[in-house]
Amino acid sequence: MLSLLRLLGVPVFLWLVLGPKADGWALILLMAAGFSDWLDGKLARAWNQTSKLGRLLDPLADRLYILATLIGLTLRGVIPWWLTAVIVGRDVLLLLGVPVLRRHGFGPALPVHFLGKAATANLLYAFPLLFLASHDGWYADIARILGWAFAIWGTGLYWWAGALYVVQGRRLIGGASRA
Repeated sequence: MLSLLRLLGVPVFLWLVLGPKADGWALILLMAAGFSDWLDGKLARAWNQTSKLGRLLDPLADRLYILATLIGLTLRGVIPWWLTAVIVGRDVLLLLGVPVLRRHGFGPALPVHFLGKAATANLLYAFPLLFLASHDGWYADIARILGWAFAIWGTGLYWWAGALYVVQGRRLIGGASRA
């Protein structure tokens, strides 16, 4: 349920950032989405309530929030184009593997592993901090330093996780071919 609410928040976030430039509300929504992502996983594990739909919606909501945030903050000049290209490029490369996985009876998504979750968490910490850093205030310098630290670390983990997904997919396909 929380994943569905997060999905519904994606266009609202983009509208807040690009339309009225209601940065305070956009920031609150972005932080609420990050918190609800954590809470959703925590509750699902605590109550042993995972579902096939949830396993599909949760990473989809994560990817869409990351994409929407990158688009919105890049168009606003908060995040540079190169960072957007590096992060989106990884997702595009992984997306190209989906038809191959489907052809072999797998997919559309591989099981999420801890490194992928850590990468997403770092990016979801980075974006609100970089957004805060784009404003005037005593917090801007601190937010900039922390935001870039999370962004660089998160992007590195994001690509590392992507490489692990490629290896995981190759092993699945290789195992299916031998069977």
